[in-house]
Amino acid sequence: MTIKIRAVVVVSLVVTLLISAFSGLGYLVRRALGIPTRLGMPLGFRLIGLLAPASGFALLVWLFRHRPPMDVLASTYATLTATLSKAGQRERALRKEHLVIAGPHRFVRHPLYTAAVLLLMGWWLVLDYTFLAFCAGFMAVWFSLVVAPFEVRELHALFGVEYDRYARATPPGSFPRFGGVTMREPTID
Repeated sequence: MTIKIRAVVVVSLVVTLLISAFSGLGYLVRRALGIPTRLGMPLGFRLIGLLAPASGFALLVWLFRHRPPMDVLASTYATLTATLSKAGQRERALRKEHLVIAGPHRFVRHPLYTAAVLLLMGWWLVLDYTFLAFCAGFMAVWFSLVVAPFEVRELHALFGVEYDRYARATPPGSFPRFGGVTMREPTID
């Protein structure tokens, strides 16, 4: 099996398992708190809620214009293998990818996470299933407390000073902060 096929299979499986776990946890929390399955949100509000998944999808399209989906999958797979095995840690030194600072990366360090949370929140608003709101919340916490800090360490290990300069020029986290942030592409000396 080629590395690209392995990347697609493994990363897709991990993402599916995580979303399933967060959905199940959301369902259990909803039940434990006695929150109804649906809140009965008005149709107008639910239609306005279409803006969230549309925004998430648009962010993904913008992201993939600057970093193709296969590159994202391959990088994620390489990071997973580096984390789980000594051989993967040795392979880190052989990685030839470049630091992407264009497109949505100018405004937010983790646009893929932002898009995923927007999509889930949007589907909650549109479909009115409360477990989706909990799922999106759990996913946002997972990205913020587990995945993003790990990714920062990995990017620093891969790109060193180049990543540090980018990080200083870009707001931390998965959500853009436009107030006081320069809206131009960060310069890397």
